[in-house]
Amino acid sequence: MLPVFALLIVLSSCAALKDLGYEDFACDADLMRRSKPVPKNVHSLRFADIDIIAGIGDSITAANGAGADPNDPIAVLIQYRGLAFSMGGDGNLEKHVTLTNILKKFNPDIFGYSTGTGSANVWQTARLNAAVPGAVSGDLIGQANDLVRRMKEHPDIDFITQWKLVHIFIGGNDLCAWCDHQDTEAPEQFRDNIRAAVQILQENLPRTIVVLTGILDFSLLRRVDVNSRFCKALHTDECPCEMSSKVSDEALRNASLSYMQREQELEDSGEFDTVDDFTLVVQPFFEDISDAPRLPNGDPDLSLFAPDCFHFSQYGHAMVAKNLWNNMNEPVGSKSRVADLTNTEFPLKCPDAACPFIRTTKNSKDCTAFKTN
Repeated sequence: MLPVFALLIVLSSCAALKDLGYEDFACDADLMRRSKPVPKNVHSLRFADIDIIAGIGDSITAANGAGADPNDPIAVLIQYRGLAFSMGGDGNLEKHVTLTNILKKFNPDIFGYSTGTGSANVWQTARLNAAVPGAVSGDLIGQANDLVRRMKEHPDIDFITQWKLVHIFIGGNDLCAWCDHQDTEAPEQFRDNIRAAVQILQENLPRTIVVLTGILDFSLLRRVDVNSRFCKALHTDECPCEMSSKVSDEALRNASLSYMQREQELEDSGEFDTVDDFTLVVQPFFEDISDAPRLPNGDPDLSLFAPDCFHFSQYGHAMVAKNLWNNMNEPVGSKSRVADLTNTEFPLKCPDAACPFIRTTKNSKDCTAFKTN
C-alpha cells in the first residue's frame, strides 16, 4: 500500500514569526507500528521503536535565536531548545516540524526531547538535549559523558532495553576558528574529536543509533549576509574566518568540504558497526548546497535565519528538520546531498515498505537479512 499523504503545508504566524507545520502526515499503519518483539539488532530498528531521543552539539541544537523577533538581535542569546530541528518538542508536527515532532507520530511516548527556553543544565527545559552554545567538536566528549550520566540516573529510562537515538550536529565554531588555529581545528582533529565522543556513547549506551548531521558549507554565510552591514558586524566576532579577507570563498568552501569528508570517514570506516546494538549514520543533506537559499527576486531568504544571519529561525529549523527526516529514510549510498530549503511543499517521506527501518549501512546493502515481524 502506498504512503498516505494528506498534505497541507502550514505557514503560520506565531507572535509574528514565520513557521512551518505539516498537517495530516500518515503512512501505512504497518510502517508506523512498533516491532514485535522489540528488535535486538540496530539494523532492524523501526522509527516507532525509538523510546529515547537525545542530542549533543552547539548553539544550533540549543536553537539560539530560533524564536527571536527579526528586529531583536539580543534574543539570539536565548536558547529556544523546544524549536530545535532535531531535539525540539514544542507544539506538534502540525504547527512546527522537528525530528522529535515527526517521531511523536510513530511513538507518542518518546522521551528526552527539549521544550521551551533554557540552558543545558535546566532539566525541565533541556532534558536530554545536552548541547552547549559555543561548543566545538572537542567539547562533545564532555557532553557525551553528561548524556550517559543523565540517562543512567533518570528513573523513567530503562537504560538497558529501551532504544535510543542520539543526534549530533557540530562544527560551526570549529570552522569559524579554523583559519587562525589550523592545528587544533584541523579536519582530522575534528574527526577524531567526534570519534572520541561516539566511542563514549558506544561503550556506555546499549541499543543506540547515532545520527550525525553533516556540517554545511560556511562560505554560504557570505552570500547570506552580503547585504547586511549589521550581520557582517556581528559575524566579525561570531565567525572570524567567514569575515577574514585573508580567507577566500574557495578556501572556506574547501575547509568545509574537508570537515564533511572527515565526518563521512567515521561511517565508511565501519568502526561503529562492530556490535549488533549500535551504529552511526551520517546524514549528508547539507553537503552540496552551493548557494544561499533565495527568494524569487534573487535576494537571500533571511526568514530562514535568526536576526544574526547565522543561527536558524524557527522556520529555518523546520525546513532543516524536513530534510533530515527524508535523509534518514534514504538508503546509505543514495542519500540526497542537496537540502531543499526553499520549497515548502515537498512531502515528508514514509519508511520504505520493502525496508521499513531507519536506514543504516548494513540494511541499505541487504535489508532482507534484517527483516523482522
